[in-house]
Amino acid sequence: MATVTEAVKESLLGASHSPLLSVSAKKAFDTYATLDVDGDRYMSQEDFINAIAPSNEDYHKIKREHYAILFTVADRLKRGKLSLQDWATFENLLSKPDAEYEIVFRLFDTQGTGSVKFDDFVRLHDQDSPSALPFDWKSQWASLYLGGEGRRHELTYPQFTQMVRGLQGEKIRQAFQYYDKNKTGYIESEEFQKILEGTSRHKLSDHVLDNLYTLCNISVGSKVSYGNVRAFQNVIREMDMVEAVVRSAVEKTADGKITKTDFLNEATKLTRFSLFTPMEADIIFHFAGLENTTDRLSLADFARILDPSWVEPTISPFGAIPGLPLPGEGHGSFLTQVGQSLYNFGLGSIAGAFGATIVYPIDLVKTRMQNQRSKVVGELLYKNSLDCARKVIKNEGFKGLYSGLGPQLIGVAPEKAIKLTVNDLVRNKAPKNEKGEITLPWELIAGGTAGGCQVVFTNPLEIVKIRLQIQGEVSRNVEGAPRRSALWIVRNLGLVGLYKGASACLMRDIPFSAIYFPTYAHLKKDFFGESATKKLGILQLLAAGAAAGMPAAYFTTPFDVIKTRLQVEARKGQTNYRGLVHCARTIFQEEGFKAFFKGGPARILRSSPQFGCTLAAYELLQSLVPMPGGGKKETSVTEVVRTQSGLTFREQDKPLGYLRSRNALKIVLDMNANFTNPKYPLPGSK
Repeated sequence: MATVTEAVKESLLGASHSPLLSVSAKKAFDTYATLDVDGDRYMSQEDFINAIAPSNEDYHKIKREHYAILFTVADRLKRGKLSLQDWATFENLLSKPDAEYEIVFRLFDTQGTGSVKFDDFVRLHDQDSPSALPFDWKSQWASLYLGGEGRRHELTYPQFTQMVRGLQGEKIRQAFQYYDKNKTGYIESEEFQKILEGTSRHKLSDHVLDNLYTLCNISVGSKVSYGNVRAFQNVIREMDMVEAVVRSAVEKTADGKITKTDFLNEATKLTRFSLFTPMEADIIFHFAGLENTTDRLSLADFARILDPSWVEPTISPFGAIPGLPLPGEGHGSFLTQVGQSLYNFGLGSIAGAFGATIVYPIDLVKTRMQNQRSKVVGELLYKNSLDCARKVIKNEGFKGLYSGLGPQLIGVAPEKAIKLTVNDLVRNKAPKNEKGEITLPWELIAGGTAGGCQVVFTNPLEIVKIRLQIQGEVSRNVEGAPRRSALWIVRNLGLVGLYKGASACLMRDIPFSAIYFPTYAHLKKDFFGESATKKLGILQLLAAGAAAGMPAAYFTTPFDVIKTRLQVEARKGQTNYRGLVHCARTIFQEEGFKAFFKGGPARILRSSPQFGCTLAAYELLQSLVPMPGGGKKETSVTEVVRTQSGLTFREQDKPLGYLRSRNALKIVLDMNANFTNPKYPLPGSK
C-alpha cells in the first residue's frame, strides 16, 4: 500500500504506470512480432506496419508505407524495434478520443517533455522532405503561434493542435502570394493545380486532381482568383457536410438527382446558417458534373469529389444484356441475393422467350432452307427465303411458322444463363493488363468457352426443335407421314441420339460466341462510348447487338448447315450422313460451296431483332414488375459507384485503431504532403 507521502506526491506530480497489457495487444504482438534478440521478441518496422495497416484496406491515397511514420511514435527509445510494452503503449494511445492529434504531437515532441520546440518542429517538418511550395516560418502567421524571431516559445499540446489545424490554410495563402508576383489577385490554373497537388493530394480523388485546371471555367475569366482558392479549400474542409447535404437532398427527389438550388436549399435546412457560399456550390457542382451534360446530378456524380479513393468504376461489358446477374452481383443477406437472382432469371426468361417468339418464323425458314437438298429430284421446294415463308403459310397456315416453338422457349433461359455466366467467369479469371483490361485473345477464349458450354444443354433442344420444324414440310410431301410430338421424338432418339450433331453444334457456337461477345463489348465501349459514367440507351444497345450479331451469325452459317443436316432425319432417296466430315464432303460434292451458306441471310435477320426485342422486353418488365421489397431501383453505374467508393459508410465497420492511425497520417500529410519517416539506426547498424 502506498504511503501518505507517496499518495500526496502522486496526486500533485502525477505518476507513470506501465500500461495494462490487454489480451488483444498481446495477441497482436505475438501474431506479428518476428525479431528475436537474446530470447526476447520484438516488432520490426515491417511487423508494425503489418499490425497497424491491414493489407486488405484501401491504400490508393495514403500509401501503406506511410504508416512507417507512426513507427517513430511507437518506438519511444529510438531502438528501431518495439518491445511488447512499446506496442501496448501505442495501442493504448490509439484508444484515446484525440489519438490522431496526440500521435502527431508525439512525433514532433522529440524529447518527450510534453512540448514542441520551434527548431525541432521546423527540422522534422522539412527533414528529407522539402515541400514543393515555399513557406516562410518568419511570417506574421507563424509569429502568432510560435512567437516572433528571438522570442520563440515552446508549444503545448493544445497550442500545437490549433496551429496544425490552420497550417495548411496558411501554406495555401503563401503559395498563392508566391505565384501572384504582380499582386493582381489572380494566378494561372496550372499554378493553382500545383498548389493543391502540393497540399491536398491525399484528400482529393484522381478525377478532381486531373481536372483542377478547369476551375477557371466557373467564371468568365481564364485565371483563378484568391476567392476561388479559398472557396475550394473550404469545400475540402467541409466535405463530410457536403456529403450529408447531398444525401439528404437526393433522397427527397423522385429521380435521385438534384440541382444546385436543391443543394443550397437543403444546406439551409440542415444548418443554422447558410454553410456554403454560391462560389463553393459552383465548385462542388463543377467538379461533380464534368462528365454530365445536365445540371441535375446524382449521388454517383458526387462520388467523384466526395471520396478521395474514388476511381473510374469498371462495369462488365455484358452488364446490359438481360438475364442473370453477373457473379458476385447482389447485396444484402443471402436470401435477398437469392431472391434477386431468381427475379432477374425470371425476367430474363420471359424477355428471352418473347424475343425468340418474335423471330421464330425466320428461324423456321432458315432451317427449311438449310435442309433443302438441291441435287435430289423434286427436292427443290423453295426458290428463296420469301418463297419458303409464303409456301409455309399457304400449305400449313400461319401456325406452321411456329412449329417446334415449345423446345425453343424451354431452352432460352438456361442457354442465356450458361452463356453469360461462363463468359463473365472466364473474363474475371483472365490476366489483366496495366489498364485492368483483358487482352483480345482472352476475350476470344472467354466467348468461345461460353459458347461451348451451352451446347451441353441446347443441342438436345435444338434437334427436337428442328425435327418439329421440318415435320410440316414432310407431312405435306410424303403421303402417310405421321406428325410426332416432342416427347415422342425425345423417346425415339434416346440420350445418345439427342446429342447427334453436337460436334457441328460446338463448331458453330464456339466461334459464334468468340466473335459476338468481343465485338459487342468493343462496339459499346469504343464506338458508342459506354463507360461507368455513360449508360447507353436501348437504341444504342440494339445497334451494337445487331452489328455484332451479323458477322457472328453469317460466318458460322456453314457449321449451322452441317448441324441441321445431321440432326434432321434423312428421307427416302436422301444421303444418310455418317458424321460431320462425311456431311461436309457430301454437301460440297453434291451442291457446291454455296450450299454451306444457305439460310445465312435468315440467320442475320433472326439474330439482330431477337437481341433488340429481348432487351426492350427486359427493360419494360423491370419497370412494370419491380422486385418485391426492392425499393427504388438504381442504375448499374450508381450501384458500381456505391460498392467501389466510400459512399456506403463502410468506415464504421473498420477497426478504430486503424482509422485513428490513418487520420493521424492525414494530419501529417496536411502539414507536408512529402513528409517521410525520420530515420533511426536499426539494431546492429553502425
